[in-house]
Amino acid sequence: MKNKRPVDFSLKSYLWNIGHLLMGMDTVKRFDRIVAILIQLQSKRIVKAQELADRFEVSLRTIYRDVRTLEAAGVPIVSEAGIGYSIMDGYRLPPVMFTKEEAGSFVAAEKLMQNFTDKSLGAYHESAMLKLKSVLRGAEKDWIESLENQIQISPSQEIFNTAVPNALEVLFESIAEKKQVKVNYESIQADKPTERILEPVGVFNENNFWYVLAYCQLRQAYRQFRTDRIHHIQRTNTPFLQSHKSVDELRDKQPSQKTKVRILVDKRIAKYLKGSRKSLGFVSEIKHDTQLEMVFMVDDVENHFARWYISFGDYARILEPDSLKHRIKSLIEKQQARLA
Repeated sequence: MKNKRPVDFSLKSYLWNIGHLLMGMDTVKRFDRIVAILIQLQSKRIVKAQELADRFEVSLRTIYRDVRTLEAAGVPIVSEAGIGYSIMDGYRLPPVMFTKEEAGSFVAAEKLMQNFTDKSLGAYHESAMLKLKSVLRGAEKDWIESLENQIQISPSQEIFNTAVPNALEVLFESIAEKKQVKVNYESIQADKPTERILEPVGVFNENNFWYVLAYCQLRQAYRQFRTDRIHHIQRTNTPFLQSHKSVDELRDKQPSQKTKVRILVDKRIAKYLKGSRKSLGFVSEIKHDTQLEMVFMVDDVENHFARWYISFGDYARILEPDSLKHRIKSLIEKQQARLA
């Protein structure tokens, strides 16, 4: 392990030092990359060289050279083989400045956080945004203010139970600290919520809903839980009873839960389905004369997919599976009975 004593440089001094070291090289491109590396090193406790190489699409050798340039400029970088790079504890640079385009992106982020996260997490983001805005220059502040009231984002449905305003906050805390949570959860088949002890592995957004993938002690298996069906959530001090793989690995391990669906859709209608079909598990398509054959791998055939299909079913035909045909017939018969 190696390190350097922190030096009290201002950000301007650092940039001058780096620029001086880069004289005679591919200055602008490399300068931008090195400053971006410096910012990334400040944003995480440990950053791997391969992570930096992948982000900037350069070789590991180039990253090693760039890190040496930062060290030569006085940045106290701690490096350890096989682990990564970090900036020495207690070292801070003055806040960086934002371009007007970066500042403008805050507006979209703020609107999304206000409407697509729960109340608790939204409040934390609002507080963070005020801190970010406080370091902007006057022109960037004006840029944001001119946009804020002109951008609106509205979710198409409720994605959180309003009675549980801190669901995401508790879930994030549980994942980070590896402690179980207790929830009252109402599944689509149940008449009332049941108490579950969960070990949350990850949170993801799919089909316009937030889900948590967790190991359920009641079912003794991994299950997906939709946040809008959580009626109560409670922290516990009980640590996870087992170690878990990443959410990506666990979700990839569940292909057997998906059902293959093939449908034929009139080409005149098919173009209007492109915006929604991805969330249904769309895989591929084959063009025919007047129709488009679509293939899906579907999680919820009987409910989400079946009801989506009904909305355009008079211009389509189900090729497989037969169970979907029976489900559609059942739903239509129920609708007809209610119209009688």
